[in-house]
Amino acid sequence: MNAHAMSRRSLLATAAALAASQAFAPDAGAQAATRLRLYWWGGTERAERTNKTAALYTQTHPQVAIAGETVGWGDYWTRLATQAAGRNMPDLVQMDYGYIFEYARRGALLPLDAYLGKELDLSGFDAASIDGGKVDGKIYGVSLGLNSTSLVYDKQEFDRLGLPALDWPVTWEDFAKRMAEATKALKRDGTWATANAGGSGPALEVWLRGRGREMYTPDGKFGGTASDMADWFGYWQDLRASGASAPAEVQALDKSDVDTALISLGKALVSFANSNQLVGYQAVNKSKLDLAMYPAASATAKSGQYLKPSQMLSIAATTKSKEEAVKALSFFVADLEAGKLLGVERGIPASAPVRKAIAPSLDAMAARMSGYIAEIADKVSPLPPPPPRGAGEILALLVRSNETVGFKRATATAAGASFIKEATDILSRG
Repeated sequence: MNAHAMSRRSLLATAAALAASQAFAPDAGAQAATRLRLYWWGGTERAERTNKTAALYTQTHPQVAIAGETVGWGDYWTRLATQAAGRNMPDLVQMDYGYIFEYARRGALLPLDAYLGKELDLSGFDAASIDGGKVDGKIYGVSLGLNSTSLVYDKQEFDRLGLPALDWPVTWEDFAKRMAEATKALKRDGTWATANAGGSGPALEVWLRGRGREMYTPDGKFGGTASDMADWFGYWQDLRASGASAPAEVQALDKSDVDTALISLGKALVSFANSNQLVGYQAVNKSKLDLAMYPAASATAKSGQYLKPSQMLSIAATTKSKEEAVKALSFFVADLEAGKLLGVERGIPASAPVRKAIAPSLDAMAARMSGYIAEIADKVSPLPPPPPRGAGEILALLVRSNETVGFKRATATAAGASFIKEATDILSRG
C-alpha cells in the first residue's frame, strides 16, 4: 500500500473513531450531569479499545458522559500545550514520562494522593509502578501499562531473505552493517531495511546511556556533549549513505505514530518503537512482526533501555469534576472488565489483578509483548533521572537537527554543536 493510501486510511479511521467517541453515554444530553473530555495519542487500534472502555464506563455511570479526542503523537503535545496555556485542558489526559514532570511542575496536573483508597484504587499496583507516576513525591499520573523501547521488525520478511533475527545483543556498529546488507538483499525500490532514528529521543537516550551518560542530568541539564551529538547525527547519516536507512524525505512521512511509521507504510523492515505498540503495528501490517531490543554499545554491556510506564493517565488541574474524573481514571487502570477491553495495547497492565484477569485471553501478539518484558528485565538499566521542563522542546529540536543533516543543510559536526547550544538555551529558560 502506498503512503498516500495509508495516510488516507489513517485519516478515515481516526475520523471514524472520533465520530464514535463524541459522547459515550446513551442519551447523554438527557442523563449526564457530568461531562468529561478524554484525550490520548495513538493509532486506530488504541482508539477502538479506548472508545469501548469509555462506553462501558458510561453504561454503568449514566450520570457521566465522556467525549473522546485523539490525535497522533506528532500533533499531540503542541495541541496540549496550547490547551494548557488557555486553561482548557481535557479532564483526563494520556501522559508520557517525558512530559509529566514538566506539566506537573507547571501546576497543570491534579495531584492524586488525596484520592487514594477512595475514588482511586491502586491496591493492585506495586510501589515501583506507582512511583513511576510521581513528581516531587506526589502522584500526578497512573500507569496504563508497563513497557520498554523496542525495535518492531518484519520477522517474516527477515526469514524470507535468510537474515538472522535481531536477537540480543546487536551492537550499533553491527546494526549498521546488518541493515545495509538487508537493504541489498531486499532489492525493492522505495523500501529500506530500517527507519532513520536520528530524530528519535528514546533511541538517542539509549545511545547516550551506552556511553555512560544520561540524556538529562539530575540537575536538569542535557547530558550529552557536542561530540556525542556529532557522532549520533553522523551515525544516521552514514546509514542513509549506505542505503541501510530511509532517506530524509521518506523519513519525514513518519509522524511518530503507528499508522505513519515507515514499517506500516511499507518503506522499512524495522521501526524504532515501544514494546506496547506491537499490537497496533501488527493490526496494520500483513507480515508477521516481532520485537527486539535497541542496539547496544557493546556485546557485554547492559542495555541503556529501561522499564517504564508506557503511558499514564493524568487529570487536568483545571477540571471542574475532580472526583468524577478520578473515578473514571481508576476504572481505566484497575477495573477487570476495562482491563480486558484495553488488553496490552498500551503495555502490560500495572495492576496484578488485571494482569491475571486478562492472561487467558491474550493472543499471540499480546503474549509476545508480555514475554518481551520478561526477557529484557535482567538486561536493562535503572529508570533514568526525570526529564526537566523543556524536554518536549528538546525532542522537537532533535527531529529538526537530524533533518538538517539528512537534507544536507548542515554537517553532523555542525548539527551536533548547534544542538547542544540550542538545548542548553531551552533548558536554561525552563
